[in-house]
Amino acid sequence: MIQAIVLALLLTSHPAANQKPDAGLPTAPAFTLKDTRGVARSLAHFKGKVVMLNFWATWCVPCQAEMPDLVKWQKENRARGLEIIGVTFPPESRSKVLRMMKRFKLNYRVLFGTASMTEAYGVGEVLPTTIIIDRTGKLRGRILGIVTPEEFKETVEPLLNDLH
Repeated sequence: MIQAIVLALLLTSHPAANQKPDAGLPTAPAFTLKDTRGVARSLAHFKGKVVMLNFWATWCVPCQAEMPDLVKWQKENRARGLEIIGVTFPPESRSKVLRMMKRFKLNYRVLFGTASMTEAYGVGEVLPTTIIIDRTGKLRGRILGIVTPEEFKETVEPLLNDLH
């Protein structure tokens, strides 16, 4: 719990867009989670990418509402280094997650979250929650609720432009 509070304070005390990766920002907590095929994926697999960790649940209506924008942003920005990763809020059944992926035609990776993962990233009761990680693995932002196009433009786009 203390780790989650410290993480929340660090994320809220640093503006996402105007900081350089070497400005003393906290490093994103390491994780290894299984994808929908049972393959283990770690945060290290995505080094060099701008990562949007999007915590969601199949029962979460706001999560479903933002999925079309996430699909659009992934399609438009994959070549620029964007990696959207949906992380299910535990527990979730594989069959429900696969149905949701098909229903919304998700074009981004989905990983099955764990209680320790949600705690490490300070994900509480607000879903969706999106954590922004820069190309060097530093925490650059936290968005509670649906990511708006304005928030994407202000928080994520500058990181995509920064080829650090």
